[in-house]
Amino acid sequence: MPSATRNLPARVGLFGVGLDTYWAQFDGLRDRLEGYQAQIADRLAGEVVDGGLVDSVEAAREAAERFRHGDVDVVFLYVSTYALSSTVLPVVQRVGVPVVVLNLQPTAAIDYGWFNGLKDRHAMTGEWLANCQACAVPEIASVLMRAGVGFHQVTGTLDDDVAWAEIDAWTDAARAARVLRESRLGLLGHYYNGMLDLYTDPTLQSVAFGSEVVHLEMDALQALRESVTDGEVDAMLDEIDEAFDVSPECARDELRRAARTAVALDRLADAERLGALAYYYEGVPGGTYEDLIGSVIVGTSLLTARGVPVAGEYDVKNAQAMKVMDALGAGGSFTEFYGMDFDDDVVLMGHDGPGHIRIAEGKPRLKPLAVYHGKPSHGLSVEMSVAHGPATALAVVQTGAGRLKLLVAEGEAVPGPILEIGNTNSRYRFPLGVRAFMDRWCAEGPHHHCAIGVGHQGSRIEKLGALLGLEVVQIC
Repeated sequence: MPSATRNLPARVGLFGVGLDTYWAQFDGLRDRLEGYQAQIADRLAGEVVDGGLVDSVEAAREAAERFRHGDVDVVFLYVSTYALSSTVLPVVQRVGVPVVVLNLQPTAAIDYGWFNGLKDRHAMTGEWLANCQACAVPEIASVLMRAGVGFHQVTGTLDDDVAWAEIDAWTDAARAARVLRESRLGLLGHYYNGMLDLYTDPTLQSVAFGSEVVHLEMDALQALRESVTDGEVDAMLDEIDEAFDVSPECARDELRRAARTAVALDRLADAERLGALAYYYEGVPGGTYEDLIGSVIVGTSLLTARGVPVAGEYDVKNAQAMKVMDALGAGGSFTEFYGMDFDDDVVLMGHDGPGHIRIAEGKPRLKPLAVYHGKPSHGLSVEMSVAHGPATALAVVQTGAGRLKLLVAEGEAVPGPILEIGNTNSRYRFPLGVRAFMDRWCAEGPHHHCAIGVGHQGSRIEKLGALLGLEVVQIC
């Protein structure tokens, strides 16, 4: 069951700017510039709302209305030639979303020999105007800055891989922002008593990310669990066998208990259209809810792999961090610090409870635990490491001023011995080294959980922060 928001595309606005005085003076110039803009539109990811080539204040107002009706997440401003800043300001003021200025020349450099060989100064000027993107950029930057409009800039050429990697990162971030805004974050149970660092205001999450927060009932999950048929349990057992390396120690009745709860969790996520979930509960010893909560790890891991990330210990902030990683296609596994290996200069990180099994190194293992450390009940648990290679840690941090910020660190998941205790566990090496990394990370006041994703995601998270208006701190 995929998340209702997982495949949402970004909606991006694109408009070019030029000077209407030029069109009558230089035959073919406008057509040429519109051709360049069409190349950009074709290469942009997501749903593109094209505002056309804006060359007057009236055209600027029309483009702004298109973007507003198109509900765009970000606007790309292509500087096709010199243009008056008066044609830019009406667009960005009315749309009210971040602006990325595309300072992209058609080629890396003018062919000076060919250019000077034209002899006809009029033709030479027309050719220069088709390549003078840099001419208007300072003027536009000045006016946007004075207007208090946030903007960003990408400089390069139309076919520049470096520039397009940056542009693609913006569209990825825009898609993630839309996913978060359209997502429903389910809260099931209550906080782990005494974990003061986890506590947060759900309203703050909606304000920062745009997510809808829904409070769920344990009774509802239990009722769904009781309605699961034996046939549905059998089908879920087949899915579990396919997804996990099931230890022979796993008793059949424990597997069926986990499978029954997994079906119920799928139904709950479907009924509530969940995009993410934070949960924790204890219940009374020997009670129905204690039995229920002791059997959720398999189902929550499967949900996480399907695009509905689940954070244990009712960690609302980390459910959001995991959702960010999922929206970026990077996974996002529930994680905390397990220890430091000074000999190998790595940090051991993992957690009990759900893991993101799609980003596992090899097939994740399913093992029985006679006791969940620090938690009630017993049951099956997931043991896995995150895939070796580039990795990113992300925490949603609530500051002392009551605001949220994003804390990011890029590193690498490396092979080596781990703690084989039925939990997720990986070894991470960060460029700063374990000592400096731990000091720098903790200096930002994070809670003790984070989300781990694959690949280096710092650039895209920086852009997501810009789109959401959140501070981003990179530990590097």
